[in-house]
Amino acid sequence: MRILRYVWLIVFAAGISSCGANRIAKARNVAWAEDIVSYFQVPEEWRGDYGEWRSPLIMQNGDSVCNAKQWAVRRVEILETWHKSMGQWPDIITGQRLERVDSVVLDDAIVRYKVRLRWTPNEVTEGYLLVPHSDKPMPAVITLFYEPETAIGLGTKPNRDFAIQLARRGFVTLSLGTTETTKTQTYAIRYPEKGKEEVEPLSMLAYAAANAYEAIALEPMVDAERVGVMGHSYGGKWAMFASCLYDKFACAVWGDAGIVFAEDKGGMVNYWEPWYLGSLGTYERMKAEGHDLHELHALMAPRPFLVSGGYSDERSQWRVLNHTIAVNKLLGYEQRVAMTNRELHEPNDEANQVVYRFFEEYLK
Repeated sequence: MRILRYVWLIVFAAGISSCGANRIAKARNVAWAEDIVSYFQVPEEWRGDYGEWRSPLIMQNGDSVCNAKQWAVRRVEILETWHKSMGQWPDIITGQRLERVDSVVLDDAIVRYKVRLRWTPNEVTEGYLLVPHSDKPMPAVITLFYEPETAIGLGTKPNRDFAIQLARRGFVTLSLGTTETTKTQTYAIRYPEKGKEEVEPLSMLAYAAANAYEAIALEPMVDAERVGVMGHSYGGKWAMFASCLYDKFACAVWGDAGIVFAEDKGGMVNYWEPWYLGSLGTYERMKAEGHDLHELHALMAPRPFLVSGGYSDERSQWRVLNHTIAVNKLLGYEQRVAMTNRELHEPNDEANQVVYRFFEEYLK
């Protein structure tokens, strides 16, 4: 992992100057649909407000990041700092294909496969692969939740059937969840085993999602350059860490995850729990040292993401998102950070429609 990050640094620094970034931005910025463009605009009351968070554009030695080459160095700093605190990942599992267990053709001509994959060196999981009919490779989205059935429409809670809804819109989807640990209410991947953890469980969830990316990217009907990831609540935290720490994900949606440490939100933004960042003490250590999750957000730049905010992520969180907007601006990109807001934690149809449009804009 460390070698790959330094290779990325060399390529990034050599290929993009600050002027070059502006040219790329002009070539790659999409024509935005009127129905979602407003969600990429910072409300007037939060423009220029960065709160009390330390800018990710300040190096560890106190120097300011002023161009894309310096950002490449700073990006590696952030990755190294967080991986050092959370524990280094095992090697990414490459070359494995999804194992199909059974299949069923749904009414809307989508084939639903039950699949298996090895998502850690010592754990195999099961999920569902939904494949719409198409004559050419399609974009894909990996959906993450407590268990994989809810996202494919077999759950009991409304507005969480993200995988089937996206499949109906022409996306291959892979629905995953931590079924066994959800049953025991431990909600974690303990590596190599419980009581002997070497990596924080939330980071291991991100690692597992990275391995899922590698597997779905080998599917012949999937365009590997157009794979996103999303989740709600627990799945939103999972999707956030996965997309920030593994840059092969083209874009992401984080559903009311709690995008910064916020103890005033109680159990909704509970990163201190042992199944998140409390197993090895990362939460308390990083918080005490002045770090927060906005540093991870910055790793997304210039890849786009949408915060589907509710109780945990209110409109005032634009203050923290302004930091990633500043990184994108430095690199010559606009309209890479979006947020919707609702009063309740539970997703609703209006918020979900924006999620689907977001993926259509960026992956289609």
